[in-house]
Amino acid sequence: MKNRVQRQLEIRRIIAKENVSSQEELLAALKIKGYELTQATLSRDLKFLQVAKVPHPLKGYIYVIPDDGSDDIRPIRSKDNFLAEGFKGLEFSGSLAVMKTLPGYASTIAAVVDSARQWEILGTVAGDDTILIIRREGTTNSDLINALVSIIPKLKNKL
Repeated sequence: MKNRVQRQLEIRRIIAKENVSSQEELLAALKIKGYELTQATLSRDLKFLQVAKVPHPLKGYIYVIPDDGSDDIRPIRSKDNFLAEGFKGLEFSGSLAVMKTLPGYASTIAAVVDSARQWEILGTVAGDDTILIIRREGTTNSDLINALVSIIPKLKNKL
């Protein structure tokens, strides 16, 4: 039987190379590599590795892992432009902005925006298809737009 560290490294490799959309798919891929484990063990490994599920244009949702184990979500930003594809619109009211997204995209986009730690953005609150973005006092709507484009470059053509 292979140890936990080897198993978790293999989970990272599989998720990085393939668009895995379920634990069943991941268990099957691990079995091919010689790992026999239960769904409960896999679930604990996914939590330990900080695996997230993000929208994918073809498979619904897929697993991703932060590059360095921190809360920086770089792999998400490179996935098939799906962040920009999920964007529908942005409206302002005072120091608040409301971003509309396709259903299921809001929490992922908000997590990416928060993890970028742009000075202009105080924070976000996400639902299923709406993100409330709180702009830092003293910044303009243009400052917020520029911050969003620096986080998600593909938004430039949509804002």
